[in-house]
Amino acid sequence: MSLNRSRPESPQPVFDRVVGGHFAEGPEYATWRTGGTDDFLLIHTVAGGGRFGAPDGELLVEAGDAVLLRPGLPHDYGTALGAELWEFDFAHFHPRAEWLPLLDWPVRLGGPGLIHAGGEVRRRVGSGLRRSAGMRLGALPRAELFAVNALEEALLWLDTQNPLASRTDERVLRVIEHVGSHLAEPLDVDTLAEIAHLSPSRLSHLFSEQLGISPQRYVERERMTVAKQLLDLTNRQVSGIAREVGWDDPQYFSGRFRRFAGVTPSAYRRRGRGA
Repeated sequence: MSLNRSRPESPQPVFDRVVGGHFAEGPEYATWRTGGTDDFLLIHTVAGGGRFGAPDGELLVEAGDAVLLRPGLPHDYGTALGAELWEFDFAHFHPRAEWLPLLDWPVRLGGPGLIHAGGEVRRRVGSGLRRSAGMRLGALPRAELFAVNALEEALLWLDTQNPLASRTDERVLRVIEHVGSHLAEPLDVDTLAEIAHLSPSRLSHLFSEQLGISPQRYVERERMTVAKQLLDLTNRQVSGIAREVGWDDPQYFSGRFRRFAGVTPSAYRRRGRGA
């Protein structure tokens, strides 16, 4: 147990929904709050090393580690012994009710929650936290809501790496994100495997293991979902919708759509509009 109650108290944060920032601190940095705070505190290490005192010992963190301190948990953290730097993004926040499942993290040493994120997920988490901190200080109307939404994005990315949930491989996430923003382009399994830096067979295995569907089936499902939205919400010609979701041949698209939805694109549109 490393909690030390002889040190002076650090200030309590004062805010409505969220407050955050980015610190790059030297060896002497330390924070101590005997009773913690009445909010959640998320700290995401960018570089260097940090330490968190916990009821059952001391937790050391490095780049990519995110720590969650719950309300009322004593705050005893700072730059790790022997480290010259601890650089981190942080956010104090009062969560929305629907966030509570996102805050169910693995607990370490009887206190802090810990999730490690690497690669692209780490970058996304850091980006969300920095945008949250910056938005809150900006001049935009409803700036705090922008800040809350950016924090939610960071929490959602962290949830993809939560071992208590169904953790998604970051290479699969990379492919999912690419598919969502490039539906009009060729998306065969070889192309997707290059994006994931995997062999086609390994990517197919990962998709089947984690999503229960092959990459080809996933791409077609996403294309058809967007096609249905465009048929529902726009007056675009079927041929134009087909090109927008990756098919140059409208007749082939219509055949695939009928297999997916049970009716042709034109019939789907008429049915949706009560015709």
